[in-house]
Amino acid sequence: MPEATLARSAWQRWLWLLLAYLSIGMAMLGVILPGLPTTEFVLLAAWAASRSSPRLAAWLENHRVFGPLLRDWKNGGLIARRTKWVASGSMLLALTILLLTVNHLPSVLFAAAGMSCGALFIWTRPEKPRAR
Repeated sequence: MPEATLARSAWQRWLWLLLAYLSIGMAMLGVILPGLPTTEFVLLAAWAASRSSPRLAAWLENHRVFGPLLRDWKNGGLIARRTKWVASGSMLLALTILLLTVNHLPSVLFAAAGMSCGALFIWTRPEKPRAR
């Protein structure tokens, strides 16, 4: 392999790895902060990790919190009903906080439109069949 290709590959690998770690950090914040998505950041982290670090990708797949989410997504884009309710509730809480604290109506409407698109997306994803 030419030296320039190896250098570019190493550089790209580090960029993917940086994106993966930043996404993991944002996902962890999303677990505790209303309005900040967790699922999207976990999916982005897994995607970037698969291009940069098999070890990090395996860690995500086996993680206690993020692993089931990734497995469900790989098995048909499944999102658990509980996850849908938690996401919708946190978006509603964040929108309520925005309504009470932000005086610029276009900003609030723009945020509400974005949250509505996110909610529409998650509620149109399939769910796991209930265990009987």
